[in-house]
Amino acid sequence: MQKSALPEVRRPLGIVPEATFSIVLTLSFAHLLNDMMQSLLPAIYPLIKEAYGLDFGQIGLITLAFQLTASLLQPVVGMFTDRRPQPFSLVAGMALTLIGLIVLGRAGNYSMLLIGAALIGTGSSIFHPESTRMARLASGGRHGFAQSLFQVGGQTGQALGPLLAAFIVVPRGQASISSFSVVALVAMVLLLQVGQWYRRQSPAPVKARLAGGGRLGSSRTNVALALAVLVVLMFSKNAYTASLSSYYTFYLIDKFSVSVQISQLLLFWFLVSQAAGSLIGGHLGDRFGRRAIIWFSIVGAVPFTLALPFASLFWTIVLTTIIGMIMASAFPAILVYALDLLPGKVGMIAGLFYGVSFGLGALSAALMGGLADLTSLTTVYHLCAFLPLLGLFTWFLPSTAPNLKRP
Repeated sequence: MQKSALPEVRRPLGIVPEATFSIVLTLSFAHLLNDMMQSLLPAIYPLIKEAYGLDFGQIGLITLAFQLTASLLQPVVGMFTDRRPQPFSLVAGMALTLIGLIVLGRAGNYSMLLIGAALIGTGSSIFHPESTRMARLASGGRHGFAQSLFQVGGQTGQALGPLLAAFIVVPRGQASISSFSVVALVAMVLLLQVGQWYRRQSPAPVKARLAGGGRLGSSRTNVALALAVLVVLMFSKNAYTASLSSYYTFYLIDKFSVSVQISQLLLFWFLVSQAAGSLIGGHLGDRFGRRAIIWFSIVGAVPFTLALPFASLFWTIVLTTIIGMIMASAFPAILVYALDLLPGKVGMIAGLFYGVSFGLGALSAALMGGLADLTSLTTVYHLCAFLPLLGLFTWFLPSTAPNLKRP
């Protein structure tokens, strides 16, 4: 691992002499492994639905169990590590994911499925806040690019889950999920090395100074309003993508009569489009400004989401690819915008945006599952098509937010 140029000097969190992209790349790869293991859960929904006789509402509750533990704990973890940085907490989080995979693979009833999902979610809640801080610390000032590179690892991992499910889990069954615990062990080794680098940086907690807020007229009200708007925007994005990814395979099977494996491959393609959109959005946010990217990435998806329920199989694939790219490009811009508002609260902000907003998206997925049982998945997609219109709240974001463009 590359050492800091000033290893003996304590410096405020978030400041390094130059970019340490070997660390960012390692974190991105660990993010890939983490989210790949998490994405195995929705990828096996068609299998467990048939094996356990579940309805769509129960499938939604499994998503809810995962996302609630992955969301509600994240702000708490973030606030704790803002005060007391934990270089090796990522290793502990990955160990919980390992246990969750074993439980999920050996589950014999619905309750154990819920417990396995909750354990994997808890591992995720520990991973994201501190790894976001480390990526920002190693960015050398290119915050948007570093966050998008970190995020694209997670998006790629989410895309690989359905692919692995199609070629490993579907042919070999639920028990094969336990074998992915080896992946968790590999991630733990990588994160142990990152933790050693992080400890050498001597990260001292930064006392709360609204550095961004000062540029917004030193108004805490403005900062609070901006954060509230960003949470709404994240909700609109995650509510739609959570509902789409949770039920996309069922939608393709029911409407177009594709096989389970083909549906998994198409889910993989949709998730790959999100990874590409995230990387592009982070780079453009550094170049053209976060607010402009947020406007485009959320509101720009509306025409395509409205057309989706009426599309043929070919155009469904095309439209979901475009939707995935456009909507995913928002995340790096939203997260860096928020981190610029409160630079001394990296863990709390990361926990809030990875956690609470994802949890709200999962709650909507559970509600949509119940609605699908009462009506149909096509009706659900008709309703979800209007969620991106919440992106109009971008109007209330301050246009003079700090560090919107690269220096």
